[in-house]
Amino acid sequence: MLEETKSWLAYSEENLQAAEILLESSLYNPCLQNIQQAIEKALKSLFIEKAIPFKKTHSIMELKTVLEKNDVMIELTEDECDFLDSIYLPSKYPIGSALPRFYPDKEICVNSISLAKRVIEEVKSFLQ
Repeated sequence: MLEETKSWLAYSEENLQAAEILLESSLYNPCLQNIQQAIEKALKSLFIEKAIPFKKTHSIMELKTVLEKNDVMIELTEDECDFLDSIYLPSKYPIGSALPRFYPDKEICVNSISLAKRVIEEVKSFLQ
């Protein structure tokens, strides 16, 4: 595995750890932000390792689509991608809750952490 790939994956895992700590503190918006970032960085580690060019984007759907075009299939549903894409900006800036017309809660964060763990493990299996 390339050193740069390892760095992206390490950052991904740090974001996941941060999300878990934020969940314990009932800080749900930043928890979701770190979940989105963990998944984004895990996917970008695949771009690095496979030498797939990518433009600057935070869209999980866009990243997944480019990976698929390069024969890298990640198990993320369209709904999961839409959810992750919907939390990026609202969880970073005070323009409302992370989810449209909905305030994130513990259950949403717990489920999202499980999603991030699943994606990171899948990425790791691709990289081995």
